[in-house]
This record gives sequence, structure tokens and C-alpha cells, in this order.
Amino acid sequence: MPSLPPTVLLDLDGTIIDSEPGIVASCRAALLSLGLAMPPQPDIARLIGPPIADVMAYLLGAQGDDRVAEAVAAYRADYGARGLFDCRLYAGIETALRDLHAAGMPLVLATSKRRDFAERILENLGLLPLFAAVYGSGPATTSPHKDEMIAGILAERGLDPRAAVMVGDRRFDIAGAHANRLRAIGVLWGYGARNELEECGADLLLHDPADLTPEAVRHALGSAPRAD
Repeated sequence: MPSLPPTVLLDLDGTIIDSEPGIVASCRAALLSLGLAMPPQPDIARLIGPPIADVMAYLLGAQGDDRVAEAVAAYRADYGARGLFDCRLYAGIETALRDLHAAGMPLVLATSKRRDFAERILENLGLLPLFAAVYGSGPATTSPHKDEMIAGILAERGLDPRAAVMVGDRRFDIAGAHANRLRAIGVLWGYGARNELEECGADLLLHDPADLTPEAVRHALGSAPRAD
């Protein structure tokens, strides 16, 4: 195992912030701009976690509509104007991030959200200086899937998979990490259920942001490197 402190890749929605209010409001605004209505009880797990193009395909498909690109553009316009600020930090997560940073563990954000949106959120919350890098989708592109994003992060930053761990609340985070031979920590305070994280093989499950410690990261990395 390399001797340098491990790099910690972190998801944003459902891991660092509770972003449901802003995301749901902007989804509603996007559908309204196309003359459609938001389902009265949408599956929140389908709205938060997947790339936004997948989210819009889900919402539009239920109404027999295929204007995904238009819906994504409308969503991003509304979210960039107001939705991204309608979120809150999970209690204890700021302390956890500061402790990881103080331990010398580089923090890298890996989110399906647009990169500029993610940076604005972190800056607004006073957390941006803690991060060595922020990765997300571009303004004119659909959000990348986590396996592709993590592969790009490893290549660009020259990271050894044995010295990095992914932290997230959804199967996309866990599967994306494992596809790149990274260990993955699943968090239970977000939008993914325990069975979702267990079924996709999370290497460690944490119940509370206070559990996300340097020791937990080291523990997740303690077993042999993944070969799948």
C-alpha cells in the first residue's frame, strides 16, 4: 500500500448535502416549461443520484414524452438560478470533512452534477477550500456516469486505486468505484437504502457523518485491492 495519505472521492447529493428541495423544485420547473406536470409522489431515489439526463428520461417517460435535452436545459436554467442554493449540510459532515483534510487526505468531489454548480454550492457553504479538485459534468454535456468519471479522475490525477476510496450514498457510487478497483464506503444518511448499498457490495457502511473519520477510510482500504 502506498505510504501517502489516501485520496477520498466524495459524492455531493445525499453524502455532503441534503439537496432534495432544490432538485425537486427545479425538476418541477423543467416539466412545467414543457407543459407537463410533476408526478404527485415522485420516487425521490430516481431523482437524486443518477445523471440529470436519466432523471429527465424517467420523468418524461412516465408521460410519454421524449424531450430529454430540452428538459435538461430547462432544469439546469432553473437550478443554476435558484435550486442549487436550496440545500443544507448534513449535521456533522463539515466536521468530518475538516478532519479528513487535517489528516492530510486529499478530498476530491465526484458528482454527476454540473461542475460549476457543485463549485458554487461548496463555495456558498464555505467548503470549497477543503477540496483538492471538483469533478462534474460540463455546461453543454449530459452528466457522466460514475464509472467513467472515476476512471477520468484516476487518470488525470495519477492515482493508484489502492490509495483512494469513494464515499457515496447510492449504488452508482459503489459500482463506479468497484469498476475502477477502488474501495467504496456507503453512507446511510442519504437517499440510498441499506439494501441498495449492501447488494452492490459496499466495502463499509457508515450510519452517521460523524463516522466518516480518517480511521474509517483507512479501515475501508485495509483489505486486499479489488480485482474485479
